Amino acid sequence: MSTTTESGKPVVRFAPSPTGYLHIGGARTALFNWLYAKGRGGRFLLRIEDTDRERNNPAAVAAILDGLTWLELDWDGEPVSQFDQAPRHREVAQHLLASGNAYRCYLTAAELDEMRKAAEAEKRPLTIRSPWRDRDPAEAPAGAPYTIRLKAPREGETIVDDRCQGRVTFANKDLDDLIILRSDGNPTYNLAVVVDDHDMGITHVVRGVDHLTNAARQTQIYNAMGWRVPVWTHVPLIHGADGAKLSKRHGAQGVEDYRSMGYLPVALRNYLVRLGWSHGDDEIMSTEQLVEWFDIDDINKSASRFDFKKLDDLNAHYIRQSGTDELVRRTRQMMPHLDFAALAALPVDPKAPLRSDMALAREVAAVLPGVKSGADLAARFEAKGWDRFAAAIPSLKERAKTLAELISGALYLVAERPLALDEKAAKLIDAEAKALIGGLLPQLEASSHWTASDLENAVRNHAEATGAKLGKVAQPLRAALTGRTVSPPVFDVMAVLGREEALARLRDHAA
Repeated sequence: MSTTTESGKPVVRFAPSPTGYLHIGGARTALFNWLYAKGRGGRFLLRIEDTDRERNNPAAVAAILDGLTWLELDWDGEPVSQFDQAPRHREVAQHLLASGNAYRCYLTAAELDEMRKAAEAEKRPLTIRSPWRDRDPAEAPAGAPYTIRLKAPREGETIVDDRCQGRVTFANKDLDDLIILRSDGNPTYNLAVVVDDHDMGITHVVRGVDHLTNAARQTQIYNAMGWRVPVWTHVPLIHGADGAKLSKRHGAQGVEDYRSMGYLPVALRNYLVRLGWSHGDDEIMSTEQLVEWFDIDDINKSASRFDFKKLDDLNAHYIRQSGTDELVRRTRQMMPHLDFAALAALPVDPKAPLRSDMALAREVAAVLPGVKSGADLAARFEAKGWDRFAAAIPSLKERAKTLAELISGALYLVAERPLALDEKAAKLIDAEAKALIGGLLPQLEASSHWTASDLENAVRNHAEATGAKLGKVAQPLRAALTGRTVSPPVFDVMAVLGREEALARLRDHAA
């Protein structure tokens, strides 16, 4: 039976640990929660699970919030700090103690170590059976430190009815009395999660399948408190293309990496939701459609495989569908986050295509040797004017799969004279090419309208008059104008550069 608020609308949460970046698997979990809430008029809450103060990293909190904001997954209200709720967690622990559902445990570190060694020797899982469960606390040494353990049932089963995994049964004999309050008075994760979810009115818990055992332990706390258990949905993990758990060796893990590679939020959302959920054979779905169609009951039980090629194809679609103003805005937002030195230092997998941001870093090093960071590059575009970039986008976006590739194709706009020619371009600018450019310059200088069509006509007429093929003329022009042998259509390049800059570059290589 579905659990909802009094209004009949679900309340869900995303609860990351602030120990690092927003992992792509966490981003998908957040997306699933967000879609479920949005599609049913519910609430999507954010909680930072920072009970472990030694591992808490304020910079990681900022990165998580930044990643969610970039993905355009807006949350309701202010983010909740789990650590700030610690007094409430202690209150519940004391309530469980007073009601007989928990007990003080005086097991020492040495005794626990003996239990671990015995379990290892017998090759069995460690299940703590504390003798203090039924002993009189008065027998404890005066002033001895203690933890508070849940008095979990020893007989029968704990059932987790999961909307994705189905009915999962845990034998109570295999679940020990978990610690809910440490000897220093700090609450443990499982207690804090239950109390926070209850107090926040969470109706549905959607999270990774690695939390399934926690669901059994948390169910026992819910039952001991007499609280309603939320609807569980434990989603499968994301694997790499090779079937192994997604890790650094598969490429990017954090959402910020996908931003720096030039993926659009709408494309990443579309791709992530398809990792474990489907709507018939639909591959490309608008955010509005996802909100309308998504349901946790349709999440697949099996793990999904992350395929960069599919993401690239999807992102290319959204780039082509995006307007110029939108692509300029996204590019300006992305560029300062590029770290060319870090990208250049990343190991290259010879079996995988070169990441677009890594390829961009190499291109920048070759074309713009003085540019060391994304901020430096952004300054170049600011100085030259983003209007040139905007004018180039219609011809650039047809071939670009990412914003990084869009930028790479536009580097000629901010290159300084004399242009650094790559090896292939340098070979093209031979004596014959220099003579050809020199012969063409008067016609270009006389062009009354500096448009792509007028420039093409001028070059075409010159080629016919001299008996040359258009391609034989266009290729040296491209090399002289961009320093490369691959670029947008050469006449578009000339038009975007403008009369003064284009002619100056051609004169640099004219005989």
